[in-house]
Amino acid sequence: MRWIRAAGRGLLVLAVVLAGYGASGARAAGGLEGRGPLTLATAGDLTGYLGPLLQGWNRAHPGEKVTLVELPDSADESRAQMITDLRGGARSRFDVLNIDVAWTSEFAAAGWIRPLPRDRFPLGSFLRPVVDTATYDGRLYAVPYVTNAGLLLYRKDVLAAEGVPPPRTWAELERAAKTIAPRHGLDGYAGQFLPYEGLTVNAAEAVYSAGGTILGDEGDRVTVDSAAREGIGFLARGVRDGWVPKEALTYTEEESRQAFQDGRLLFLRNWPYAYVSASASGSPLAGKVGAVPLPGRDGPGTSVLGGSNLAVNTHAEHPDTAARLIAYLTSEGVQRQVLTRGALPPVRADLYEDPELVRRFPYLPTLRASVLTAAPRPKSPRYDQVSMVVQAVVHDAMSGHSTPEAAVRRLARELADISRRG
Repeated sequence: MRWIRAAGRGLLVLAVVLAGYGASGARAAGGLEGRGPLTLATAGDLTGYLGPLLQGWNRAHPGEKVTLVELPDSADESRAQMITDLRGGARSRFDVLNIDVAWTSEFAAAGWIRPLPRDRFPLGSFLRPVVDTATYDGRLYAVPYVTNAGLLLYRKDVLAAEGVPPPRTWAELERAAKTIAPRHGLDGYAGQFLPYEGLTVNAAEAVYSAGGTILGDEGDRVTVDSAAREGIGFLARGVRDGWVPKEALTYTEEESRQAFQDGRLLFLRNWPYAYVSASASGSPLAGKVGAVPLPGRDGPGTSVLGGSNLAVNTHAEHPDTAARLIAYLTSEGVQRQVLTRGALPPVRADLYEDPELVRRFPYLPTLRASVLTAAPRPKSPRYDQVSMVVQAVVHDAMSGHSTPEAAVRRLARELADISRRG
């Protein structure tokens, strides 16, 4: 995902946070021992916020300095480089890893990241659903760092002119996309429909919003059913009937954001950064964008949880320092900086009700509601294979190469094969 730069408050808050953190975070507990320098691996930091956070840590902990290793922006490329390093065992270069929430199960099942003691981290202060993304087989293997949920962005000027509220159901969305959008020279609706991870997210949201699931809790059984057919059918029908433009089959986050911000779409499913970008001063849509939770079959739908978790390499030489760094990065003051400097949604629940932050980021209450009802992507030790199957099957259905019924049969069959191999 790409994020726009948000104005920060400088490093004064960080200095205060670090001054208090050094005393409370200094203890070793939960069997994690060893202090010293670390490396933190992350996908490319497109907003440049993370370096200053780590500089603050390094000034306060000169004997435990953290070196930031930025991997490619692409999630797939970052994952591949992390896995290559982790397979090196004791020769691994990365100590702490900032991983996509969907990778936690895969990395834990492979033995690449170590289980963590829950009492070392402020889990009770987080938005409730995000903690589930950091667990595997009943144990905590990572700590939530940033979260995310999909929102429905809409042209509030257009809906206001028509006297129509933003949609809460698929039927309302479809009706407005079919009738209102053409009257204003707009396409109806788009998401991220290129066959990549974004399509897995959009497909899972459609299935969840129809009341269905894809896999059991740990990927041990396939659960696709009639709800999956309804969800895939909703997406495929949009392309077939024209209220989803065929061009959207090539959209990632950025292409879809640009189409909406250029004034070509009435509705867009995207992450909150697209709202910030489209509403910014100088955007042609400044003052014209609204955001609501995703619609569903019978009412508000279910978003997939996005974001990232912080995990510790099984072979890290200084796991106590790693745990203390993670506790620092998830502390209230630093999480505030994650939002204000990095434009990334924090995991701390209280920040979503902070009046000053809500004034600066008016989508926060909507995002909080979406996160609280969101669900993780399917958990599986073979998540990469699961995601590729979902992408291929759903893209074929949306392209008209198969029916939703045939797509669900194929999806169930191929996911069952993956589950058996696992």
